[in-house]
Amino acid sequence: MQNISILGCGWLGLPLAKKLLNNSFTIKGSTTSENKLEILNNEGITPFHISLHENEVEGDIAGFLANAEILIIDVPPKAKSGEDFAKKIRTLLPYIEQSGTDKILFISSTSVYADDAAVVTEDTSPNPVTDSGKQLVATERLLQENKSFKTTVLRFGGLIGEDRHPVKHLAGRENLPDGDAPVNLVHRDDCIGSILKVIESNAWGETFNVVAPQHPTRKDYYTKKATEAGLPLPGFLEKERGGKIIDSTKIQELTGFTFTAGI
Repeated sequence: MQNISILGCGWLGLPLAKKLLNNSFTIKGSTTSENKLEILNNEGITPFHISLHENEVEGDIAGFLANAEILIIDVPPKAKSGEDFAKKIRTLLPYIEQSGTDKILFISSTSVYADDAAVVTEDTSPNPVTDSGKQLVATERLLQENKSFKTTVLRFGGLIGEDRHPVKHLAGRENLPDGDAPVNLVHRDDCIGSILKVIESNAWGETFNVVAPQHPTRKDYYTKKATEAGLPLPGFLEKERGGKIIDSTKIQELTGFTFTAGI
């Protein structure tokens, strides 16, 4: 029975923790909210109140990491806060090194790639435009260059799930850009499935794109989803340039993972 600590039991981390429990893993989970500690405990997850800062880690981080064979870091940069996310992770590193945890799974994003009209693989050099993308690239390198553990990076596309879909924010809006650009989305169930597959196949020290293989245009996709949900249709600008298509062949070939949830 493996011990796994999940730093960040939120929208993705909590259902991931529950799935891992069902697969006979022992799980510790962290949250920044005191109110969620009881929720974690009631699910059978050993709860910890942990907050990362640029110069300190608040909470019992040593207890959280004790005996953890795998640490899953699912804490996104706060894009508008002006924080140095890589510095926060750098502050965490000594605790990981002292704990003896030797496998890290870092949840990143396809925002590390430029938005050029091209097919993007893991061999494509990151060239982020956004601040959060730049922070993620710096953090990926910081973790993967550390010789105390092996880090696998999962670069997820735009996240969707039963209670989360971007069409809700686009419905009824006009003059939306990039109508001809392909979507690069991934369902939460496939995110969880890919994490389980990495652990099962011991695919450590790797970088994987995790994006559903369907890439309709933004205009076609969000018009369809708005119609299905009974929402006002979004309006897209004509003759917009195309965008990148994220290729996720590598994780399928190396681990045997299969996308099943669709978009």
